[in-house]
Amino acid sequence: MHNTNERPDVLVHVAANVRRLRQAASLSQQALAERAGLSRRMLVNIEKGDVNVSLNTLDRLAEALGVLFYALVQPPDSEDSARIDEVAWVGRSPQSRARLLASKPARQEVELWSWSLAPGEVYESAADDNGWHEMLVVIEGTLTLTLALATGDIVIAAGDFHVYPSDQPYRYRNDGAGTLRFIRNVVH
Repeated sequence: MHNTNERPDVLVHVAANVRRLRQAASLSQQALAERAGLSRRMLVNIEKGDVNVSLNTLDRLAEALGVLFYALVQPPDSEDSARIDEVAWVGRSPQSRARLLASKPARQEVELWSWSLAPGEVYESAADDNGWHEMLVVIEGTLTLTLALATGDIVIAAGDFHVYPSDQPYRYRNDGAGTLRFIRNVVH
């Protein structure tokens, strides 16, 4: 994360998660710092939430703790990596930021798709294999998602996202008057 006057909530999350995971692994601050290639002073400041942490440093800490990246940045009381929605980096300008929306472990493959649906258009899909997930981020318009195992439609407006297991029949629908644009990430 870059220097800023605004302290992202993720710093608080990282501090609590690193401390909790370090203690669960029965590691001293010195031992974890050495494993991650950091100074003990840096680790102390990270656990206090007093320092902006680079994404590279977070990657090294996650590897040293034997966890995935999302485990460090998600709210500590969250058990589901499917909706993290936390700012993980801020730049000098208020418009510059990186927000980690969601994370899912992948075993074999990840696909990134750019979709557009004209007004009234529908896309229907059979169920994917067990263990597959989709991550949708709507860029423009509103996506209506129908999942076979859900009660009711899920409406995803521009700027929002949804993660779901795709081992069930599903449908994308554009009920709006304009073109719908969204990003689809398929994870297995």
